[in-house]
Amino acid sequence: MQRTIAKHTSITQPPSLLRLLHRHSKDHNHLPTTPTMEVEVKLRLPDAASHQKLSHLLSPFHTQTLLQENVFFDGAAAQLSSALAALRLRFYGGAVDSRCIISLKAKPTIAAGISRVEEEEEPIDPSFARACVAEPWRLLSLDSSRILTRVREEFGIGNKGLVCLGGFKNVRSVYDWEGLKLELDETHYDFGTSYEIECESSEPDRVKKLLEEFLIENGISYSYSEVSKFAIFRSGKLPQ
Repeated sequence: MQRTIAKHTSITQPPSLLRLLHRHSKDHNHLPTTPTMEVEVKLRLPDAASHQKLSHLLSPFHTQTLLQENVFFDGAAAQLSSALAALRLRFYGGAVDSRCIISLKAKPTIAAGISRVEEEEEPIDPSFARACVAEPWRLLSLDSSRILTRVREEFGIGNKGLVCLGGFKNVRSVYDWEGLKLELDETHYDFGTSYEIECESSEPDRVKKLLEEFLIENGISYSYSEVSKFAIFRSGKLPQ
């Protein structure tokens, strides 16, 4: 059974962007971040039936369901993508934004269903972030953000050099299973829907073996994910 996520049909300018910017800057003063290496097992499910069957099997271990909207940005001259980097705003909450996280991912690799990528994250005011979707240059005005400082300095993007690439929505069901945090994704692109199960771990080979045994035992088809969701979005077509 597929769920439909309501789309944002318009972007409302916040009443006082200067106030939001000031509040966001104060919040960032005590939120220093450094890049970390995110290592995840990623297994792709072939269809909605496989997703539904796995969701049913894992239902006793369900902890939460997250409605996510992912919006991506690049430099006007594709400075980020040409360096294998991606700048993302992730909104949570569905029709009403409850929170937002900005992230910068770089140096991605994926092989045999194991993804490795350098990642840095920061919270950002969701109203201000939503305004930045309409006017991307506003993001670069956040001098207190380590991520956006990197975007300006490391990747050479000037104050008006960001463009919004668009994005996609995701329904993420989270499970606490066998001491692992499993994330079952139903990802909605403009060109179709894909399904994937992920698990972040410092022991990816052990976790992958455990997941594969569980899927095989329960007759659920799967394959190793070969590209990221962002790469699928940019390609404009679902993996075969």
